[in-house]
Amino acid sequence: MKVVVLYESMTGNTRRAAELIGGAVAETGAEVSVRPVTRPDLHELSVADVVFVGTWVDGFVLFGQRPGRATRLWRLPVLDRKRVAVFCTYAINAGHALDKTATILASKGAQIVGKRQFRRDRLEQGVREFVHEVLQTVPA
Repeated sequence: MKVVVLYESMTGNTRRAAELIGGAVAETGAEVSVRPVTRPDLHELSVADVVFVGTWVDGFVLFGQRPGRATRLWRLPVLDRKRVAVFCTYAINAGHALDKTATILASKGAQIVGKRQFRRDRLEQGVREFVHEVLQTVPA
């Protein structure tokens, strides 16, 4: 199985979450690549069985949350029928940023197969479960 993990990070938290996801994927024996959304490898994307895409949550503490630097997500290549799992990192309240990220990627043709948000001070919590759930969506 081939997996690509793409991330948009401002302070390093989402990069760290992406690395944790990549490590959990590698533990399964799958081939994995972790890259910033600004430098996707088009060949890797084209042959990937699953793509994880993550960003940080921007906005106010109680309202207005949105994907950080969403314009970079819009610039990703078309993900037509590609299995995509979405994740975000947040400090206090993620609001609807995860769903907004999924909507952006679905509009690029992605088939959303998983969503997870990670609190920045507990990035490790739930990573293996998330990876397991997502990889289960790929036919053997």
